[in-house]
Amino acid sequence: MLLVLNVNNTNTVIALYTLGANGLTEGLRATWRISTRQSQTADEYGILVRSLLASEGVDPIAIRGVAIASVVPPVDWILRQFCERYIHQKPLFIEPGVKTGLPILTDSPGEVGADRVANCVGAFNLYGGPTIVVDLGTATNFDVVSRKGEFLGGAIAPGLTISAEALFARAARLPRVEIRRPAKIIGTNTVDNLQIGLFWGHVGLVDSILQRMLAELGPETKCVATGGLAPLIARESRYITEVNEGLTLEGLRLIYDRNHAAERMRGGRGPGGAEAARVPGA
Repeated sequence: MLLVLNVNNTNTVIALYTLGANGLTEGLRATWRISTRQSQTADEYGILVRSLLASEGVDPIAIRGVAIASVVPPVDWILRQFCERYIHQKPLFIEPGVKTGLPILTDSPGEVGADRVANCVGAFNLYGGPTIVVDLGTATNFDVVSRKGEFLGGAIAPGLTISAEALFARAARLPRVEIRRPAKIIGTNTVDNLQIGLFWGHVGLVDSILQRMLAELGPETKCVATGGLAPLIARESRYITEVNEGLTLEGLRLIYDRNHAAERMRGGRGPGGAEAARVPGA
């Protein structure tokens, strides 16, 4: 079994994949979504993950590898402790130098977040290129993959939830509202006004950036949405044609497989038991 963790600022998605006789992933067994808490200890992660595995009838000893994409650095060393103490595996973190198969053609490749790398790897494998991945989470990321499978760059905007929290925090008289598609476009009360502005404002932000990117990349470019808010926003976008909430997990799975295959070629023990290949931008 392969354990995969996608650690974002708000939520952490945990997935369990089955492994074949060759050590490569075969199928998705289960997924769980939990809150990301920087104060959570390695022991707390251990108790939680062991409980989740037990719900699937899986013994932790069956886990043969762990792959992690994290954008919350303070949590990384806790996750390392958890993996080594409770799973008895050295985790493969998606970080500069790890073999991803994704050339990064930006000014500072090491600054590109692990989730963005995984999204692009997964998107190119599933949809080819050129592709724009719109990750609608804590932040709204736009990641551009070329026809050749290269990461060209992108854009980062405040996420819908962050925008709403900032508004509520700075405007004392405005109530907190549910973020959802409003039933009308001209609001007749404060709640309507807020929902219209937040929802359609973010749809407009997404489509405005996509329109400009598509003008540069060409009309054949595919636009794929992922992240917790993808189903809500994507259905109203003029440009997003695909929603794949498991895109980051798909990328993590592929990166694990590539590193495992590379280690087997070198006679190593796989990404969980040996150092990953240090190939910058690869």
